[in-house]
Amino acid sequence: MSQAPGPAPRRPRSIDLPKVGHKAPIPLGSRVGNILCTSSLIGKDPADGSLPADGATQVAHVFTHMRALLAAGGASLQDVVRVGITLADDSLRDVINTHWLACFPDPADRPARHISVHPLAHGMALQLELMAVVAER
Repeated sequence: MSQAPGPAPRRPRSIDLPKVGHKAPIPLGSRVGNILCTSSLIGKDPADGSLPADGATQVAHVFTHMRALLAAGGASLQDVVRVGITLADDSLRDVINTHWLACFPDPADRPARHISVHPLAHGMALQLELMAVVAER
């Protein structure tokens, strides 16, 4: 008599990127089923893990990390449904919008977005969080 197959092995849910992760024991992102969420992504330099003093450079790095984390989680920009951004200084909003429009150029096909302005620690100019629902491909 054959046994029914057991549950399919579960793939790891944690998603990390080299040199840009947290010092705390938390992943940069997590995927369960077709849902992918991030912890806070910050503007560390992907080459050496340092945090540049320049806010515009941090913004560029955050959008690079967003794309890389989505790819590592089997998702793409088209799967993003919501982005939350916390800025230390509202003067970076135009820089954010430049990168935003490069990622999501079609006004009829953009995820929801919320920006808040609050002090951030350790020289961070911004933190970005997102949620994606990964489409079947």
